[in-house]
Amino acid sequence: MGTDRKPIGARVADLAGDEQVEVSVILKPKSRVAVPHRGGASVSREEFAAKHGADNEAVIKAKRFASENNLVVSEISVERRIVKLRGTAADMMRAFEIKLDRYEHQGHQYRAQTGALQLPADLSGSVEAVLGLDNRRQAKTNYRVRPDADPEAVLLAGGTSYSPREIAALYEFPLDVTGAGQTVAILEQGGGYKPADLKKYLASLKIPEPNVTLVLVDDGKNAPTGRPLSADGEVMMDIEVVAAVAPGAKIVVYFTANTSQGLYDALATAIHDKVNQPTIISISWGSAESAWDPRAMTAFDLAAQDAAALGITICVASGDHGSADNVADGGNHVDFPASSPHVLACGGTSLQTAKGVITSETVWNDGATLGAGGGGFSIQFPLPAWQSSLKISPPSGGGRGVPDVSGVADLKTGYKVMVDGKSLVLGGTSAVAPLWAGLIALLNEKLGKQLGFLHPILYALPEAEDFRDITAGTNGAFSAGTGWDPLTGLGSPSGDRLMKALGDQKLTAAKA
Repeated sequence: MGTDRKPIGARVADLAGDEQVEVSVILKPKSRVAVPHRGGASVSREEFAAKHGADNEAVIKAKRFASENNLVVSEISVERRIVKLRGTAADMMRAFEIKLDRYEHQGHQYRAQTGALQLPADLSGSVEAVLGLDNRRQAKTNYRVRPDADPEAVLLAGGTSYSPREIAALYEFPLDVTGAGQTVAILEQGGGYKPADLKKYLASLKIPEPNVTLVLVDDGKNAPTGRPLSADGEVMMDIEVVAAVAPGAKIVVYFTANTSQGLYDALATAIHDKVNQPTIISISWGSAESAWDPRAMTAFDLAAQDAAALGITICVASGDHGSADNVADGGNHVDFPASSPHVLACGGTSLQTAKGVITSETVWNDGATLGAGGGGFSIQFPLPAWQSSLKISPPSGGGRGVPDVSGVADLKTGYKVMVDGKSLVLGGTSAVAPLWAGLIALLNEKLGKQLGFLHPILYALPEAEDFRDITAGTNGAFSAGTGWDPLTGLGSPSGDRLMKALGDQKLTAAKA
């Protein structure tokens, strides 16, 4: 089933036959979820598994397949539609009729699959994807650091940097609320955070320390490296931006493996977490669509539709490598998972201020070294109806436009954060996803309802009134213009105006 995903890098050796492998068999829903077109939720958590979880017959077939191939069923989740199978590499190769080898790419060894996997005819029609046979590193962080990243050096050089709270004020977020009653899930595929750093950082901003909970998925762990410019920078910035913008919100950090299986499992775990019940999810990791297995992208988008049905908003960074998205083939590419039609893709801008007011805002593009906001058109997902309504015309072969919204990402006007005990100025669209997650938390509290899947509403709003339209700048192949564009989307937020516009909307009643 599916395509033969090509290995990258150099083959090192055969895979040891006795190596243990665990895969996630993603089953199709027994019935497709109804994605709300007016925000909110269309189904409760209690109803979801019965209506849209895995079909019991499909689960039985997956268990029979495991038994017939000497594989162990290690986990079954009906609502997440996952059946996990564990066994030796030799048994996995026989069961799925594929070859597994050891490859190396950019100094990292991984397990590579060659050949399109096979499933019995009675099971294959019920399976969306099988993830975990190939465990290459899948995603990259979308944050950038200034060469003069120390805040004091930035100021001495005549630059400007802001705390996330100051940025929220510039964008007129409703800071008379705190995000109380909201839970923001943050997905991380590496690095870690130190509670002492978070406490010290927030104390410097006179912001109370939030409730932070860790959830470990697959082989994920909170593993700070002690090196500020590692993945720790991503983790700490994500947490600190949300905590500073919405200090009353609960934060749950889901650490997972940096594989396509890890990202899917973490997303599905967060969406269906009955204990923490996230209302917003923030993801700042990604890579070009061309680096992903198409079936993994489809499975992820199905999970994002689950989130939409439950009234959960997913905010994702659009990438920091302009219109090429770090692919050296001369073409244009967009970042995934930002290209999923059921996530809020967050692009980057550069802003100038005076006396606490934004004086101008343009597309973020500081070149290959310091980064540029990602954006363009998907080759995986077609143009959604809510973008068609704006008469967006993708180039030949293009579909869903990225991003949807934007916010400041420029390193020259970066975010003051603390990582591994060191004060830094970071930027990139990695900061914009948690910035929007914090805004959604504030809006949810202020409006007294879960906004959930917002795209049909946002794209129907008068742009000039409810967003700061960005009309100047390029990200490589594309140029900004009036209205939506594939650089900054609808624009950056005007929090007060957006709150009023959304308050006037009749959202689907949230049952979750």
